[in-house]
Amino acid sequence: MTNHQATLVDVLPAHNFEQAALQAYLEAQLGSTFSSFSVLQFQGGQSNPTFKISADDHVWVLRKKPAGKLLPSAHMINREYQVMDALKNTAVPVPTMVCYCEDPTIIGTEFYVMQYIPGMLIEHPRCDGLPATTVSKLYQSMATTLARLHSVDLAAVGLQDYARGGDYYARQIKRWSEQYSKTCEPPAGGEAGGEAMRFLMDYLPKNIPDDPATCLVHGDYRIGNLLFDEQRHEVSAVLDWELSTLGHPLADLAYCCIPYHLPANDSGTKGIVGLDLAARGIPSEQAFIDAYCKASGRSGIEQWPFYVAFSMFRLAAILQGVYARAIAGNASSANALNVGARAGVLATTAKALLD
Repeated sequence: MTNHQATLVDVLPAHNFEQAALQAYLEAQLGSTFSSFSVLQFQGGQSNPTFKISADDHVWVLRKKPAGKLLPSAHMINREYQVMDALKNTAVPVPTMVCYCEDPTIIGTEFYVMQYIPGMLIEHPRCDGLPATTVSKLYQSMATTLARLHSVDLAAVGLQDYARGGDYYARQIKRWSEQYSKTCEPPAGGEAGGEAMRFLMDYLPKNIPDDPATCLVHGDYRIGNLLFDEQRHEVSAVLDWELSTLGHPLADLAYCCIPYHLPANDSGTKGIVGLDLAARGIPSEQAFIDAYCKASGRSGIEQWPFYVAFSMFRLAAILQGVYARAIAGNASSANALNVGARAGVLATTAKALLD
């Protein structure tokens, strides 16, 4: 049986902070005194270091900015806090927010604290080690939860000005094309990857579907960013809102469907092509889309390949930046080459979808 629990470790030296200062801050915020107080770190790939705080009978999660010099628009944990706090009385399951601290003198960077929600964490869309009946429920809940997110009344929750709305694809394609162009030498995935990205940068802006829908989008909606209730096998919390914005609903749906287009035998890309989906309880891509459409009141989707190709293009552009930084800093070359290969697979797969 695969373990579907988050791994906790002692706070890593790179992310260490003054725990007594945090305790004093939380005691002042909450008007209480704790006789016991401990901090452990969640292990994993979060770009924002994440910790489990135990204080008497309270259990919380703290997320902070990483230390050091950061890109201006990266690690916007204030946005994560704002959006989850806004969603607290909606049908979207999110942890309850406890407090946000913008004073970097307490633990060295901005941070926020939220309720700890126990649940299953599933790293790979294969859902290894789980019975098919369970997996089927997980995917159904993943689809309906996304539909609920996209139906949130922005004005009612105070998010109508959360980001610029409208022209979502045109702005995103322009943004990621510019980012890619700054980091594209050498192209991840070799010449084939570079050629595919050039094709996408030309094709995508000319073929944007005429669908002006705007809603709150998560930006990184995938099974690995969801917590599932262990008994009901439904989403108990949507996490990692760092890339959330106002955008087009099908961007989230297509991003969530990327694994349906990538090979299962490549550990880096987390694909499911080549698996016996029915035997595992994983719905077909069309069945997953249908579940989302039914829950969101959509009659269907035209130009689906555009949406998937756009999502792959965006992810490939992000990975190209990671690859370029790794090559320039001579980061663990094995990892840099893996990231480059993933970007190349995404770009060439997206091109093939549109050809």
